[in-house]
Amino acid sequence: MTTSLETQQTMQDGQWGAEYTLEPGQTQYHELCHTRVWVTLLEQEWQIRSQRMPDDDDQERWLQRVTGTLPDSDVDVQRFVRPDQGCQLHYLPAMSSLATVIRPYQPLTIPGNSECTIYVGTLLWMRIQAGSKGTHLMELPLADPSLTWVGRTTMEGELCYSAATFARLVLDAVPKRPWRAITPVRIINEREEPLLLERFNLPTPLLSLHRNEKGHLWTPGVTVICETDMNSARLKVDHSLVAVAGRCELVAPAREQTARGGLIRAYDRIFG
Repeated sequence: MTTSLETQQTMQDGQWGAEYTLEPGQTQYHELCHTRVWVTLLEQEWQIRSQRMPDDDDQERWLQRVTGTLPDSDVDVQRFVRPDQGCQLHYLPAMSSLATVIRPYQPLTIPGNSECTIYVGTLLWMRIQAGSKGTHLMELPLADPSLTWVGRTTMEGELCYSAATFARLVLDAVPKRPWRAITPVRIINEREEPLLLERFNLPTPLLSLHRNEKGHLWTPGVTVICETDMNSARLKVDHSLVAVAGRCELVAPAREQTARGGLIRAYDRIFG
């Protein structure tokens, strides 16, 4: 297998939504986040292979190149019948299909009758589309997602993904990566008592993805209002993006649509 050092000397930056073209027998190789991806075009089929990289390999760029070589045979392959004779490839970002429980590394206390905005970086999934019609082949997470159960009992609740975060209060401190989307979360504590934020259930399927002029991905903001206790919190998905995101274009719609007004009432699992 080609080493990371060798490939970086000839690789270029990947981009969401860009059109790539292969000839039969060619493979497009990607390195992003903690994942390697190989997409191969043959006369009658597309083949996709993926492999995790070591967690201590701290990637900052999405690197890709077209090559004629394949990984070792121990990397599993998924085969797809070629839907048409087109040689095009597109890669689109997607939020996870399950809500994501965000856990700050250090819990954050919001005093009574006050509010704050935290900036959460959410890991994305990669959608792979091929051919002249952009036929959807598959999507894959760019890191192994952790699962958790959120609910009062083992019978009442929902299965979610779990992710740790620094819950940064300053946008400039948020690392910008092509495989992460930034979500501003405004938490309003209308109670007299402090609110201890130990985890937060982010409704990722309800969030669309937008790209600004710098290539950073943003979602609409989320507002949480806590009036009496955590079980009565209300959540609203904003219709527009925050001004600090800059001028943005829609890259991917939300997987699910919110109710009219974007308000989710009695969402008793916001704080787990």
